[in-house]
Amino acid sequence: MRSLETPLREFLRTETGSAAVLLAAAVAALVWVNLDASSYGSLWETKLSIDLGGAEVALDLRHWVNSGLMTLFFFVIGLEARREFDLGELRDRRRFALPLLAAIGGMAAAVLIYLAFNAGGSSAHGWGIAMSTDTAFALGLLALVGPRFPDRLRAYLLTVAVVDDIVALVVIATVYTDTLRLVPLLAAAGFIGAVLVLRSVPVSVGLVYFVLGAGAWVGLLKSGVEPIVVGLVLGLLVYAYPAPRSSLERATERFREFREQPTADLARVAGVELRSATSPNERLQQLYHPWTSYVIVPLFALANAGIALDGAFLARAFSSPITLGILLGYVVGKPVGIFGCSWLATRLSGRRLQPPVGWAAVAGGGTIAGIGFTVSLLVATLAFDGPKLEEAKVGILSAALGAALLTWLLFRATALLPRRLRIRALLGTAEPLVDLYIDVDPERDHVRGPLEAPVTLVEYGDFECPYCGQAEPVLRELLRDFGDVRYVWRHLPLNDVHPRAQLAAEAAEAAADQGAFWEMHDLLLDHQDRLGPGDLVGYARQLALDVDRFTNHLRDHSGAARVAQDVDSADLSGVSGTPTFFINGRRHHGSYDIATLSAAVRAAGAQAALAPA
Repeated sequence: MRSLETPLREFLRTETGSAAVLLAAAVAALVWVNLDASSYGSLWETKLSIDLGGAEVALDLRHWVNSGLMTLFFFVIGLEARREFDLGELRDRRRFALPLLAAIGGMAAAVLIYLAFNAGGSSAHGWGIAMSTDTAFALGLLALVGPRFPDRLRAYLLTVAVVDDIVALVVIATVYTDTLRLVPLLAAAGFIGAVLVLRSVPVSVGLVYFVLGAGAWVGLLKSGVEPIVVGLVLGLLVYAYPAPRSSLERATERFREFREQPTADLARVAGVELRSATSPNERLQQLYHPWTSYVIVPLFALANAGIALDGAFLARAFSSPITLGILLGYVVGKPVGIFGCSWLATRLSGRRLQPPVGWAAVAGGGTIAGIGFTVSLLVATLAFDGPKLEEAKVGILSAALGAALLTWLLFRATALLPRRLRIRALLGTAEPLVDLYIDVDPERDHVRGPLEAPVTLVEYGDFECPYCGQAEPVLRELLRDFGDVRYVWRHLPLNDVHPRAQLAAEAAEAAADQGAFWEMHDLLLDHQDRLGPGDLVGYARQLALDVDRFTNHLRDHSGAARVAQDVDSADLSGVSGTPTFFINGRRHHGSYDIATLSAAVRAAGAQAALAPA
């Protein structure tokens, strides 16, 4: 079966897969520095410079990683944040308010605990260390200890992590900037302004934006501001949108022209059309996200996680206010702040704002958010050096271990709850976002199954689409296994690739005129290679329909208007391909094998059972 992926699922899968690589890099750094500290230090202190006509940028290798390569990491974070705003959970702005408040609450509680240990001392300057959540480690741990937890928790946690990162970058750019030079700062702002102008034109040449982004990066570096801010800003500027059906049809037409006459020029034109059919946000994530997750962030860990460990040092570190402030700030402050602010906002808003998941899931998200590795190390290198930096690193690593253990214990405890209480604790009672633009109407739609069923499965399909044919046996098995599901078929003939799909859809409507829609539906999907006019009339005869009436209905295209209504509803719901499924109004992402669809139906049924009457 084909797997249908969303950018969020791709993002989560890459992040969780890279967590193991990141952990291995951190362990490698610890082993390396304890076996040969001099070689570890000398490598990362090696100076590298770029000199263009007398304009020089010179940094040691560690700073090239921290300030250079990590800019690309924050660019990907910005891309995902923008995608969530344009297409994901945060397109309903109320969904952003609660994780925003939760993230701020978690950061505030962690910082206050850190300051309680370090108030009045020079180490108080490091309060920014106890702020940010490591996205890769957090989502990797969630996949490891909470595989049964709802996808909405992953989206919620991702939102909290992105807010953490944004606030952390603001803190880096302001609090941890020692000197500020105005002219380079204005130059950097000019480069960003040029990006805004070109985006509005629009210009789609990636090299142009790379040059402007590099100019902004150098400008911020020379101004004294940490230049990784550039990555986040540029990522937030890249639009995300679903592939329009008109663009897909143009791409199909260009490919057909290339198929008929395979020339280099037509190949180029077809390639341009194919790329333009998907949003630049999705293309850039696909290009850069694996590199940031599997190369850049692990390299950052290798460059910064090295700590020379011995008994005396550990005894000193775990009595240090820096280590204790970071450790307790993350392990205690983060979960208390996130859970407390979420609960308080829900209570004060009269439940107008409430988490998209249950309270056990919110608490689990809070404990997971106590893993602050990547950005915390980055802030630590800016705030401290020498022994204080080493103590901060111990606190960061210890907090990650403590948060992971606390998360595992919480999720294990949740798994022991009675089923109904466990479902409520995980899923909550918040109404999920509805992606289906036009609700199911039993008076108009073709419905199979109980009309009052708690779960409604809508398929936008094409009778000539081979993937719809592959999905059909799965759907029949699903309807046999679940007696409380109603199934709705809506037409979406892809006329640019399936020339007989439109007439087949009209034949189904002609059969519906005689009360035999589902019988014709089944025959059409069972014989996808025989959808010519003669075949369709033969199916009508096989079903003992009034053939003359059926033929007249087909000849006059009487069902075309009804098919067009379904196509319009598909466009309004952002559907561009087949088969596309909606379960209780929510778009189903992922494969459509029996196990995946059954799990999705069970989850929708459980959510419906918790909904107030």
